[in-house]
Amino acid sequence: MQHEIVSRDEWLRARLALLAREKAFTKAEEEMSARRRALPWVKVEKEYTFDSRSGKMTLSDLFDGRSQLFIKHFMMGPGQEQQCVGCTLEVDHVEGLLEYLQNNDVSYVAVARAPIGEIETLRKAMGWRFPWVSSFHSDFNYDFNVSFTPKEVAGRNAYYNFETTDPGLEDLSGDSVFYKDGDGQIYHTYSAFSRGGEQFLGIYGYLDAEGPQRDRTAL
Repeated sequence: MQHEIVSRDEWLRARLALLAREKAFTKAEEEMSARRRALPWVKVEKEYTFDSRSGKMTLSDLFDGRSQLFIKHFMMGPGQEQQCVGCTLEVDHVEGLLEYLQNNDVSYVAVARAPIGEIETLRKAMGWRFPWVSSFHSDFNYDFNVSFTPKEVAGRNAYYNFETTDPGLEDLSGDSVFYKDGDGQIYHTYSAFSRGGEQFLGIYGYLDAEGPQRDRTAL
């Protein structure tokens, strides 16, 4: 790959110019994070029950005694033979962070529509420690717009990533955040889908600093 080669002084001038833009980007990112935290909340009125390796669990149970719950909508439907590469990359980031999240009052749980037996087979094969439950007997995936009916897929008309689009598949990925107050009331506070989930992929910070250009969508 051809790349411009310059003297150290020329490189320093270019690096300082980029540094100014990086500082502006950092400030803009901090402002965006503040806006994200300031989003209004929605009460979760519906009861959701999931299948886990230890039995039935409610949405409230998934908090595991903490006030915040981060849910990874893992793209895995019933009978799916190959796991989602992007979801796998994302959840792999969490293995070393579980205790840090928990110490900051955050529980992390993956949810997929596949039956719990299929989920457990994959979880054990990958050696993942995080809790992973099945919404196979629940409307959860449909209500949070990551699973779609055969009719919606055939009609290329479903609501995903905050717009009506062709989902292509019955199950897609995403991330959602919930909060539970002292009275046990649960609120939906945030969701992100498609490339909105890149904020949870720390690997990009490393790859973006490398010289060769990379297409993020290829990972």
